[in-house]
Amino acid sequence: MSDRTIRYHVIADELRARTLAMGAGRVLPSESDLSAEFAVSRVTVRRALEILRAEGLVDSRQGFGWYVATRPVPQRLNSLATIETQLGDRGLSADRKVLEYAFVPASGRVAEVLGCDSVLRVKRLNLANGEPFAVVTVWCPAEIGQHLSRRDVERKPFYELLGIELRGATQTIGADLADEGDAALLDVPAGGPVLRCERITTDTAGRPVLLSEHVYPAYRTQFVVDLPTAEPSINPAGLRLVE
Repeated sequence: MSDRTIRYHVIADELRARTLAMGAGRVLPSESDLSAEFAVSRVTVRRALEILRAEGLVDSRQGFGWYVATRPVPQRLNSLATIETQLGDRGLSADRKVLEYAFVPASGRVAEVLGCDSVLRVKRLNLANGEPFAVVTVWCPAEIGQHLSRRDVERKPFYELLGIELRGATQTIGADLADEGDAALLDVPAGGPVLRCERITTDTAGRPVLLSEHVYPAYRTQFVVDLPTAEPSINPAGLRLVE
């Protein structure tokens, strides 16, 4: 083998050891950073990474670069459920870290949805097997959340704490780019693709009681919707298709 061929195999061996010590889904240094670290061209680094991809240890995605291979976590949207419940169903350990807990004035979108002047805002980081999985911010009217402590929201989801019977929720999902704050929390590159979800949860009277924003790394998350078979349509009498 040539010196160059030997070199990328040596780099592959080093990166293999690193990835085995890292958690699934963790993002590797960029090809440029690895090129500088090993004092080789990006082509050589890429060949080393392709060896690991063939072994199923790493994968790549536009906007993220290379990361330790992992199967995306599917979240079903056919019922109102928490992230923790769905991670648990996959056999993953689910944890939460509360980053912010404060009663603040409601403004903008929050005031529009919840129709109140003051809210409890809780921002947390959700982890799957110890790795960042989602940044979640939840707002609820202050009068509903006034009895909740920081310890409460660290231990249980809002659904179990409000003492209100819920009717359901509307969730809107869109593509976005990670800002610097979310990127740092999720350990992904700033500007990388994320899924940004807004969920509005209502009580049985149809009143919004929770507004939440969920930010997920796009390469680690899948949303699954069951679509039941629609009933055949019945054309109104006297209506026919024009040929």
